[in-house]
Amino acid sequence: MKIDTNDILNSILKSLDHVDYIRPEEIPNIDLYMDQVTTFMDDHFSSTKRYPEDKILTKTMINNYTKNNLLPPSVKKKYSKEHVLLLILIYYFKNILSIRDIETVLKPLREKYFSGEGAADLSAVYSEICEMEKTRIEPMKASVQEAYEKSRSVFSSLEDSETADELRLFAFVCSLSFDVYLKKMMIEKIVDALAGNEKEEET
Repeated sequence: MKIDTNDILNSILKSLDHVDYIRPEEIPNIDLYMDQVTTFMDDHFSSTKRYPEDKILTKTMINNYTKNNLLPPSVKKKYSKEHVLLLILIYYFKNILSIRDIETVLKPLREKYFSGEGAADLSAVYSEICEMEKTRIEPMKASVQEAYEKSRSVFSSLEDSETADELRLFAFVCSLSFDVYLKKMMIEKIVDALAGNEKEEET
């Protein structure tokens, strides 16, 4: 069956229009037990699942995050609003970064803002970041559109239109993947610099 690439593009752009974030005020102000935390995350991230059976967050994941210093331990088996905010950030980061890299990136948040004693509380930091990211949706859509149009211009010498369309779709995937590859490489360089600074401070 022939794939309609225009339908794919329109679906991608439409999905970007619906990108949003969980606002701090949506998170209960009372401390939650682990089951309540996993239920909250499942309810709010169900639309991001690729497959129905995918797990957003499990008890094992939470325990592993705590064990690896991504998440401060619970207090009397309860998790605060700040715990949930960190879990949301971990959910996004884990798709592109290793556990060790996430631990490095989140360290300042855990040490300076989790307790609310820093220059800004964690809710304020989280909200500022999310609002900044929302302004990048339209430029992202333009970038995706540009990558698509460029992919449609390649393999023009092929006489078989079906083969050309197949390879153009592959070119579109490659273009989007290359973007992710470069950004992941840049993030890793920043993380390595942060980790290097931490080692110097320890020394």
